[in-house]
Amino acid sequence: MPDWPHSPRHRLSESGAYMLTARTYEKALIFNSRSKLDLLHNSLLEVTASWGAELQAWCVFPNHYHCVACFHVAPELHRLFRELHSSTARAVNEIDRTPNRKAWFQYWETLITYQRSYYPRLRYVHENAVRHGVVKNAVTYPWCSAAWLERVASPAFRKTLSRFTKYCLEDDDFELPTLDQIE
Repeated sequence: MPDWPHSPRHRLSESGAYMLTARTYEKALIFNSRSKLDLLHNSLLEVTASWGAELQAWCVFPNHYHCVACFHVAPELHRLFRELHSSTARAVNEIDRTPNRKAWFQYWETLITYQRSYYPRLRYVHENAVRHGVVKNAVTYPWCSAAWLERVASPAFRKTLSRFTKYCLEDDDFELPTLDQIE
């Protein structure tokens, strides 16, 4: 399949596990309240499920989000992102009474092709709120999967995951409020 004509390149011809990241326009803190984070978080879970994704990890912030999702068939990610971003942009712009504001900027996806790449990304997403200094313990951040992982994963899996070093994204230099500062 040829590259999808967009920057960055999107290669979307395979099923499997993907790490997905998106950010708001100019990294603006658009989802800057608990209710707006709930909106984005719930929309991410609902839209990815409707597109057949099995979320393995997710973390939602006022100006970006990450998730690791498994697709059993080749995903139509451009359509998934368009649905998620257009619905959340309309909703948050209605709340803020800014109907013409550009909310979303770009998204990135990476097809995870081997296990030693999967586990570090999975750990990175689960612990991203700690990495950004939003909370001291990821399980206390309500808009990520760390608490879910604690509930559903076996101790053996959590121990395996903890052995992998944290994978770091090059463009993950977001400035974020702490949990106490979110209204």
